[in-house]
Amino acid sequence: MITKIYKFIFAVLAIGGMTSCSDFFNQESEHVVFTDQDHLNNATDSIYSVIGILNKLQTIGDRTILLGEVRGDLVDLTTDANSDLRDMFLFDMGDDNRYNRPIDYYAVINNCNYFIAKADTALKNNRNDYIFMKEFAAVKAIRAWTYLQLVLNYGSVPFVTEPIITKLEAEKDYPRYDLQAICEYFINDLMPLTDRWADEYPGYGNIRSLRDGASRLLFFPINVVLGDLNLWLATITGSQSTYREAAMRYYKYISQRNGDNSAYPVGMSYLMWTPGRTPGISRTGTNVAPWYSDDDYYGSDSELITIIAGDSIRSEGNYSELRNLFYSRYDNDYHVSIVPSNAMFELSESQVNCCLETNGISFSYAPQDLTEHMAGDLRLSYYYSYGYGTNTVTGERFDVSYIDKQNFQNIHIYRRSMLYLRLAEALNGAGLPRAAFSILSTGLNNEIYREDVYPYCSQSDSLWVSQLDFPESRYGIVTAQYITSTTSGSTGVYNTIGIHTHGSGWTPYNEYYRLPEAEPIPVLDENGEPIEGAFILQKDTPELIAKQKAVVDSLLLNEDALELAYEGTRFYDIMRFAFRQPNPEQFLAEKVAARRGKNNIDEGLKSRLMDRKNWYLKWNGQIGF
Repeated sequence: MITKIYKFIFAVLAIGGMTSCSDFFNQESEHVVFTDQDHLNNATDSIYSVIGILNKLQTIGDRTILLGEVRGDLVDLTTDANSDLRDMFLFDMGDDNRYNRPIDYYAVINNCNYFIAKADTALKNNRNDYIFMKEFAAVKAIRAWTYLQLVLNYGSVPFVTEPIITKLEAEKDYPRYDLQAICEYFINDLMPLTDRWADEYPGYGNIRSLRDGASRLLFFPINVVLGDLNLWLATITGSQSTYREAAMRYYKYISQRNGDNSAYPVGMSYLMWTPGRTPGISRTGTNVAPWYSDDDYYGSDSELITIIAGDSIRSEGNYSELRNLFYSRYDNDYHVSIVPSNAMFELSESQVNCCLETNGISFSYAPQDLTEHMAGDLRLSYYYSYGYGTNTVTGERFDVSYIDKQNFQNIHIYRRSMLYLRLAEALNGAGLPRAAFSILSTGLNNEIYREDVYPYCSQSDSLWVSQLDFPESRYGIVTAQYITSTTSGSTGVYNTIGIHTHGSGWTPYNEYYRLPEAEPIPVLDENGEPIEGAFILQKDTPELIAKQKAVVDSLLLNEDALELAYEGTRFYDIMRFAFRQPNPEQFLAEKVAARRGKNNIDEGLKSRLMDRKNWYLKWNGQIGF
């Protein structure tokens, strides 16, 4: 039985090189939402406390997206943006900035700590099933994800894993953990849960608009969180084995999401110029926009993996303002704060769009001078539109802008294409650029392994990658003939395409989208003459693999932008890719400072970001570098 909500008023205190958490747990926090007892040992305790944790997550939902996008290179701000957003854009956030509130992260963490410490995980029901373990695993994953967000934004954070429920506990000195320490701790913390509980979720039925099992969207899959933790750790340490563990974790989620002997393929979403039609006239697609997945839908083929729920009206307290920042609507007087940057337009328009002809064999390339952002990749032109409105009283015109990706009640955190892109990043870091490139170009299955991966790599690498089993019977590569309906009576599974084909035309035919290859060695006939079309197969050398990895890394960073723009990941993606460069500060600074176009570099911002400390938020001298 839940008997009280603790509220504490703590004094401000910071001691020595350690950090008191008193400022993070004050009267605003309501940081422990249950109970007088030593253990949580009934269903009411469990459900109420987990829902309380999910409620605390709502307070950090908007800034999860904003800190990841506004500090990146894909957005610009309008004159309607508030001063706090503008300071975020300029990497100059003060202690009083509304988006600089570490207390909200620690409210989530402390509730998680309390649940983990107090839940009676040994308790079973009359069917001998553990009562609390699904919740226990889910809460551990939430805590790990929240700490990862905290350290990515602040760089160095007070680390607390025990619940703070007294003034004395709040005033203790706690160590600071950096990104590497956070990743190492939570990898060790979550791994013991993977054998049994990685794919088990609390079943809470219908919660408000979430119906038919969609409440599982409120949770963070353990293997996905472990994939992220390993990917960041591998980026910092350069460990190939850690990259492989990241790839394995992402694969485990993909292969187990829908149960044993099932599949979670990348799907067939694409935008493409209609075969045989002049580009600029018509375009077609199948489920053309994966980001339009129903906001509350969960199924075997749904794009969404995790959301933070938002309230439907402001008076309920946790209403997401993202719609009003990205999308012209009545509630914001049709004035938005965030619009695509020139860098986004330049990147999208620089892509070479490969157009299929009606026979499924011939192809051409779309012109590069198309208007309405139709040149290059087509995704931006699909989810972004703009124009003008008219004031009904004065008759004045005003600009309107619509980024459809954030016109939702709920906040989208993980989705399927994001997962596959991170799998590709992990495979590339693991020394398998051909497998990584396949995710971008053709899609990945065991047939692709046999044709495009195994012949070029060592036996040990082939053996390892074969563990990531994508059977053709469940992961079928879509063909050009299937797209153009030129294969009559075709049978088999077609559910997997390269992610670059989502918006840049038929990538497998694109001559401008290729990996570096070794100079071919021709096969000679008995007279010493080259046999036409016959070449000796060569294994990839370490030097060639290094070149391929660099190319795939660059392609992945671009694809992250083309596919995931305005979904809250961009600044973190740039940061992660920067860590792999010889000069991380210069890489990140040049990328972000070019947000208004390659010919309009913000030299002041570039100079500021050359100091890594300025990548991170600081608060009250107690958190951050």
